[in-house]
Amino acid sequence: MTVNRVVRIIAGLFILFSLTMAARSGQVAFGSAPWLWFTAFVGANLFQSGFTNFCPMDIFLKKLGVREA
Repeated sequence: MTVNRVVRIIAGLFILFSLTMAARSGQVAFGSAPWLWFTAFVGANLFQSGFTNFCPMDIFLKKLGVREA
């Protein structure tokens, strides 16, 4: 595994962990649920990209002409 892949896995786990802690605290403000679902989506994508090396954002940025590192 490369550093990039490990960073994606760790970032995904941190986001999913923080989402779980926010949901369990019972202090989620009204109307913030859609943002929490978005956070879960981002975390799941980061986590899976660490194993599969497939990231929709990478494809999107490449189509915009952003250079690969």
